[in-house]
This record gives sequence, C-alpha cells and structure tokens, in this order.
Amino acid sequence: MSIQENLQTILSQIPENVQLVAVSKTKPNEDILEAYNAGQRIFGENKIQEMADKYDALPKDIEWHMIGHVQTNKVKYMAPFVSLIHGVDSFKLLNEINKQAQKNNRVVNCLLQIKIAEEDSKFGLSVEDAKALLESHELKTLNHIKITGLMGMATFTDDEEQLSSEFNKLQSAFNLFKNMNNSNIQMTVLSMGMSGDFKIAIDRGSNMIRVGSSIFGERIY
Repeated sequence: MSIQENLQTILSQIPENVQLVAVSKTKPNEDILEAYNAGQRIFGENKIQEMADKYDALPKDIEWHMIGHVQTNKVKYMAPFVSLIHGVDSFKLLNEINKQAQKNNRVVNCLLQIKIAEEDSKFGLSVEDAKALLESHELKTLNHIKITGLMGMATFTDDEEQLSSEFNKLQSAFNLFKNMNNSNIQMTVLSMGMSGDFKIAIDRGSNMIRVGSSIFGERIY
C-alpha cells in the first residue's frame, strides 16, 4: 500500500470532527510530500531540530505539531513556526514557550500532557497538578501562549479495558477543565489515540489522533 492509500484508509475510519496528525518523525521529506500531495497538512515530530529542518525544506502551509517531550533549551528553535505543542508538562516549560513566542511576536498553542498510563516512562502532569496550574495566577500573566486542550498517551497494551479506562480518565479531566476559559485557556482539543488504539480513543471523545506507522509504515531508526 502506498502512503496515499494508507492515509485514505485512516481518514475513512475517523469522523469528520477528528483531526489527523500524521506522525512523520524519522521519515524522509519525500514521504511527507507524498502525504502532503494526498491532502494531509498536519504533521507531528518528536525532535525539535529535525522538525525545524523539515520546516525549512517543505511547503509553508504545513502545520507542524511537536508531539515529543520538550527540552526547555530547544524551544527557541521551533518558536517561530510551531502550530501546536502537545507535551507541555510544567509551568517552567510554558514560561519558556511564552518567552520565545513573544520574541517571535506570536501566540503559541499548547496542550497540557496528563499522565494516564501506568508505565513510569510516560511524562505528564497529574489531573490535580494540571488543575492547579490552570487556576494559577502566574498562568494569567503569560500572554503569548494559549492552552487549547489536553494530551495523553495510554499504556502500550492490547488490553482494551485498560485503554478505555485510561482514555476515560483523560476525557473526565477534559470535561472538568473545558469551561475554564480565561484569556489564555480555550479548551477545544483532546489529543489521544495512536495507530493501535485510536478507535477506542475516538469512542472516548478524542478529536485529535496521532498516527505514524499506519500511514508511513514501520519507523526507520
């Protein structure tokens, strides 16, 4: 199957209100262009430098999403162009994104990453810590970021009950926070679900899924 056919297959399985982030990390520009020529415009990367290089080389109407763990000292490289940062898990990081966005005269959209998986390797805030951050006075002082939703990664498992329960946890948090609107909070995005579990995630309210291997084939290391 070609990348274009894979893309059509995924799109045929998801409702219109669900945005597809094509996870293009480690993939060459030719593969991204093939998906682009098939109509895909949102691509996700997990390394800032690689994303910046691709941004320079590829069409400028691509929306680049940073989906990996973000190191504070690298934020400046993506601040000029990034559309959405999925994995924000501390006030310190938000503060740095705000600072770099200000230098570029932009407002950068961010998702708070909530830890829903049992695995220790996954990053994220607890629901309580996220609530405290969203209610904090400090957050209101950041004029160059907007928190547009939540993101979470489920445990890597085939156990559908466990996946459902983890996605439910994120959906509950989203429902709890979505009416907390101030000048820099506008909760509309619930980013959860990847190649192996996006159908369950969509059943639990996800409106943004991150799919890589089902579009581009297995990862190249």
